[in-house]
Amino acid sequence: MINQPLDINNMSQAIQLALGPAFLLTGIAGMLNVMTGRLARIVNRGRHLSEGPAPTGAKARESLPAELRDLERRRRLASAAITACTLAALLVCTVIATLFLEVMLHAPLEWLVGVLFTGSTLALVAGLAFFLSEVHLANRTIRIPLSAPNHSSE
Repeated sequence: MINQPLDINNMSQAIQLALGPAFLLTGIAGMLNVMTGRLARIVNRGRHLSEGPAPTGAKARESLPAELRDLERRRRLASAAITACTLAALLVCTVIATLFLEVMLHAPLEWLVGVLFTGSTLALVAGLAFFLSEVHLANRTIRIPLSAPNHSSE
């Protein structure tokens, strides 16, 4: 194999091409931050309910297993969303590396870039779908009393 000098124009073009996926990584990182925050709150609520003092009142004791089931479903959805978005980020990183390898090795890797980018987009779509499912489940299972409890001491 003959070592060809690296064309600076090709390298600058690779950097320009890599900027789009790099910005996509920033967006995915923001989504992962939100998702991990939600997962942490779900886990904390589940621990509080399962390890804390037993709820008082018949209604609270009856609703505890259902709330724990809902939290477990939400935990699974949030975990799946995080996994899919992390996979999307890894694939985007691979796209960026492949763009540079293509220039440095003078190899025709456009097909690989296309496959990796398509895979990252599909993984991101799956992650966002799991996240949306978790948000909808949270909204369906939240229990907000319609009237505030009377705290007067009359």
